[in-house]
Amino acid sequence: MDENKQSKQVVYEELEAHHSGGMLMLILNLLLMVGSIVGFVFSVIALSEGRGTALDIVVVVVCVLYFSIIGPILFGGLKILKPNEALVLTLFGKYVGTLKGAGFFFVNPFVSAVNPAAAAASAVSAAAVAEATAGGNKNAAQSAAMMAARNKKISLKAMTLNNEKQKINDALGNPIIIGIVVIWKVVNTAKAVFNVDNFTEYLSIQCDSSLRNIVRLYPYDIASGDDGNEKSLRGSSQEVADMLKEEIQKKVEISGLEILEARITHLSYAPEIAAAMLQRQQASAIIDARAMIVEGAVSMVQMALDKLSENDIVNLDEERKAAMVSNLLVVLCGNKDAQPIVNSGSIY
Repeated sequence: MDENKQSKQVVYEELEAHHSGGMLMLILNLLLMVGSIVGFVFSVIALSEGRGTALDIVVVVVCVLYFSIIGPILFGGLKILKPNEALVLTLFGKYVGTLKGAGFFFVNPFVSAVNPAAAAASAVSAAAVAEATAGGNKNAAQSAAMMAARNKKISLKAMTLNNEKQKINDALGNPIIIGIVVIWKVVNTAKAVFNVDNFTEYLSIQCDSSLRNIVRLYPYDIASGDDGNEKSLRGSSQEVADMLKEEIQKKVEISGLEILEARITHLSYAPEIAAAMLQRQQASAIIDARAMIVEGAVSMVQMALDKLSENDIVNLDEERKAAMVSNLLVVLCGNKDAQPIVNSGSIY
């Protein structure tokens, strides 16, 4: 019973964060800070002239506290969001809601934004800063530092994931090189942040896993003699893309992501069998072309014999017909142009 309780994972649902107008709070805080300066000055003057009271001492203490501590803390609660951006907010480790929508907002100044994907990117950028600084490249160091200073906002825009090409065995066991592109976006920020460690890395791994599961169900291509009911990676790209999209969506549902589209961007045989498969395709094409040529030649010979017989141009016995058919087939099915030989004597 205890093991079952421990194995259950809390699935977070997105909540709306409480907020107020940021511009109003900014103006109010600035006025209070200016008022604290004025109150501090007048109280200090009164105390220096000997006509100050205990109230002036209290005013001085309050003004100093507000100007140096309370006012700057309130500035920390001001948040600016652009279109299709969100902030996942926590208060002392507890999820309190997600701030969405473009605008200027004021929230609890003690809340903190959470974005594991940004933290991972900042760690990579910090390593780039150290490497660039050690190498003496100041421009690269500044660029990496700007990347490291990125905020914790989560983008709600449609984004593209293009993983590296993979070598996978198809349904027939042939190794192929395949690459896909996935269009996705975040639809549930709470799931994306709290249910997985890094939703971008999680998506990348699930895309690779789903691609392997789908590719091994289909052959690269169907043989020329097979019927049209068999599906293949090359001939059924739309069906494969739809199945790939559904497979990835099932795997990333827990992370609050929506898969908009999945497409195959590269498909080829692996280098070790590419030459053999090319010869196979060439042989199949040659056989199909020869079959079409023979079929057309036979129909043309049949038409010629019918026309000669119908118009009573010449009467040929079976031996002459066989010779004529042989000559016409050689001319029509040959790879090179025929070189005719004219017989000036009797055909007999």
